[in-house]
Amino acid sequence: MASVASVGLNEREQAGCRQLLELLETEELMALTDTVTNRLVHPENRQEAIHAILVYSQSVEELLRRRKVYREIIFKYLAAQGIPVPPSSEKQLLIDRVKQYWSEQLGTVESEGRKPHAESRGGGQKSSQDAIRDLGEEFCQWFFELLNSQHPLGVKSEESWGPQHFWEDAKMKFSYNTLEKNMEEYVGAEMVSLRLLSLVKEEYLLFNPNLHSSGLKCTMSRHGLVLVGVAGTVHRDNACLGIFEQIFGLISCPLRENTWKIKVVNLKIVGQNALEPGMQVEKPSLRYESNQLQELYDGKELTVFEPQKF
Repeated sequence: MASVASVGLNEREQAGCRQLLELLETEELMALTDTVTNRLVHPENRQEAIHAILVYSQSVEELLRRRKVYREIIFKYLAAQGIPVPPSSEKQLLIDRVKQYWSEQLGTVESEGRKPHAESRGGGQKSSQDAIRDLGEEFCQWFFELLNSQHPLGVKSEESWGPQHFWEDAKMKFSYNTLEKNMEEYVGAEMVSLRLLSLVKEEYLLFNPNLHSSGLKCTMSRHGLVLVGVAGTVHRDNACLGIFEQIFGLISCPLRENTWKIKVVNLKIVGQNALEPGMQVEKPSLRYESNQLQELYDGKELTVFEPQKF
């Protein structure tokens, strides 16, 4: 007698779903098992939970639409397979892309006897980190264009600046070093939004990010938290005042799947007179590597930037 898994999920779908489910925390896996099996199965470990989920799932669509299979998990799976998708894609679009990808792989193996599709792309395949970097680059282009548009002489944006782009409990740490070092902290979407706005609207600063490889670093945690680090120059009128380094912590809004909101902001500005010897203003670089960004996150909030780390 054929098993339920062979009826519901083909071999390729089972393998793909297994990889995707591995991205879930153990607690989430157990909760998903309860939902899928109607609490009839009580797994003792992660592998038993995954096996039960695969056996009792009738289709890929049914499994991936489960609430516990978060949109960010599907996005991260696609990124790991080197499949670029717009970071604003809704969950259903990501599900459709996963199904298409598995179908392409199965068709390639069966009809042509070649390696799976993801491996046969050669140099055209994007790595997981490349896909996450694309997300970070798109965010930075949006953020700094919108922020700079608030300058009294800036080109106005059709989109409005405000606390709607931040989580209610957003936090910001702002340090600046001109003649002396200063540190400011703000809590709440309204306060963070207003402080960033004042830099451009009242202090007449303009931010020019370096979105090339040396100036932009990104990573994503298994929970879907995206950390984006960027370096650039700060200007007023025709003068370059110095450099800035900024790290954002982004979380997708569960109620609006095409929206990422800012959870944490760490901004450091260093004036020209306070720059370290040999530091280039023209092409400022972020000294953190992508994998080091995750180390800045302690599970609750971004740690304070220590000046010597820059």
